[in-house]
Amino acid sequence: MGRSARRSAKEREDADRIPVGVTPSVVSLWGVLNVTPDSFSDGGRFDSLEAAIDHARRMRDEGADVIDVGGESSRPKGKDYGDGAEHVPMAEELERVLPVVEALVADGITVSVDTVKAEVARAGLAAGARFVNDVSGGASLALLEAVAANDGRLVLMHNRGKGETRGGNTHYSDVVATVAAELTQSVARARGAGVAEDRLWVDPGLGFAKTAAQSMELLTRTAELRARLGLPMLIGPSRKSFIARTAPNADGSLPSPTERESGTAVACALAVLGGCDALRVHDVGAMRQAALVAQAHRRVTDGEVQWTS
Repeated sequence: MGRSARRSAKEREDADRIPVGVTPSVVSLWGVLNVTPDSFSDGGRFDSLEAAIDHARRMRDEGADVIDVGGESSRPKGKDYGDGAEHVPMAEELERVLPVVEALVADGITVSVDTVKAEVARAGLAAGARFVNDVSGGASLALLEAVAANDGRLVLMHNRGKGETRGGNTHYSDVVATVAAELTQSVARARGAGVAEDRLWVDPGLGFAKTAAQSMELLTRTAELRARLGLPMLIGPSRKSFIARTAPNADGSLPSPTERESGTAVACALAVLGGCDALRVHDVGAMRQAALVAQAHRRVTDGEVQWTS
């Protein structure tokens, strides 16, 4: 009787405790910093040096592990984004990006440079950036060689063309198998250019050359994709149009990019449950919370719960 009573008391005590997820470093958070006038979500908001630095510090304070600095919008052409982003000359992109990179590195912030240009990648790494985030999937041999020469880390995002969501770009017999195969080719190009395997990351490219349904399938099958590729995986669902098309407003209209935070949080949780290694997001604080809850769920499921009183 006493032993049973003791067990019940212990059960009641455990019920009053709170399961703890994990430290933020388990799933890295990459804060998006667009120093552009025309990015789909926040173009023009952070295109002054002071505004960019302030926003980067704010994201760091909210839990960002990396700040991803982009000086050229990658907004693809199609029904959601119209004519797509305009090409930015190399000198102009450097002028936008380098002062921000230098200031953030001096502030002790880990920086990624979001670019498809070899010159910008080389200059960013020389200024102290740790990563190059290449949305072209390694299309430029010069960029790959620049990363290798500077011992940088490289994220290779799956893409076709310039990411247009129309025509042959979105024809996949099996989107997961095809994206895995095409990313494997990108990885092989990077390794052939001298980038070491332990410096490589991959990104399935949600929303780029993919319909909303295809993006959702990739997100749902994250674990399978991660297993096929065997490399650290960055996933960027933040504010993208596939969220709006998957979850339109009650009147049938599409939520604007800044109205997609709830859908983004669910997408981030799904990515974490699938085993991704990093999330690229605009709303760092909210997505950190979503990621930690998802990670806590994984730990409970795996029988690895930690407890605190």
